[in-house]
Amino acid sequence: MPGKNNHTTHIIRSLALATIIITTMFANVATSTISAVSQPSAAGGTQRTTRPITTGTSVLGIKYKDGVMLAADTLCSYGSMAKYKDARRLVSVNPSTLIGGGGEFSDFQSITDTLRQNALEDRCTADSLYDEESAQASAKETWSYLRAIMYNRRNKMNPLWNDLVIAGFHESSGTKVPFLGMVDKIGTAFEDDMIATGFGSYLALPILREKWRADLEEGEARALLEDCLRVLFYRDCRALNRVQIAKATVDGVLVSEPYEIDSSWDSKSMVGAKGGLEGDGGW
Repeated sequence: MPGKNNHTTHIIRSLALATIIITTMFANVATSTISAVSQPSAAGGTQRTTRPITTGTSVLGIKYKDGVMLAADTLCSYGSMAKYKDARRLVSVNPSTLIGGGGEFSDFQSITDTLRQNALEDRCTADSLYDEESAQASAKETWSYLRAIMYNRRNKMNPLWNDLVIAGFHESSGTKVPFLGMVDKIGTAFEDDMIATGFGSYLALPILREKWRADLEEGEARALLEDCLRVLFYRDCRALNRVQIAKATVDGVLVSEPYEIDSSWDSKSMVGAKGGLEGDGGW
């Protein structure tokens, strides 16, 4: 039966063509999926900060007679260009805790936003005013939290590019005691009576070790930190003489408005055209 054979052949050819079309469609979908996974888009794929771009330099901190004091300048450098001169890097995250940050400024903003959100949630979920006060994270609790955050991000190969200084008070045996601690971008954390990050760990820390005393008055502590900031302004090309001071006492925390510290470039070696050497300045 020639007509019947032709009809059967037509059906077989149609089924074969449909199979080819379906196979091709699945192959295209699979290829697109693999491509999307292996090559994430800039909009929604996995991204990493490979190096800090807009950065702040040193943060200094010391304990003194009545509490803890932090100091930092207000410069954020875009690479080596002094671009943003009003970047506030000392922040109060709750009524008992200060945080100062060096390194990538956007990461520091993200950290402070997270801490403030945590503080807001603690207040909103408290059952009473008394619970609201007791629910506030102390400086040491904030330090422990940040240590876990920084170490976790480091293990994911996506660190927050900051060195953080945390200052404030925490309770020990029913008494409020001052706290000063540091956490770096890989989660290394420690407490001390004096701390300096960035270039300050080379230039300011020796000065602090020489002149610090546990019974420093507030004015003495401020003068000591200003001396260190002045040295950093002279020696660190990422530093500025526009600075902020912040303090934490049992009464709360306070961050100053930015102000300029005095500086002088009139030393002999700077004024003398040949650096004070006789003759032509050669050996």
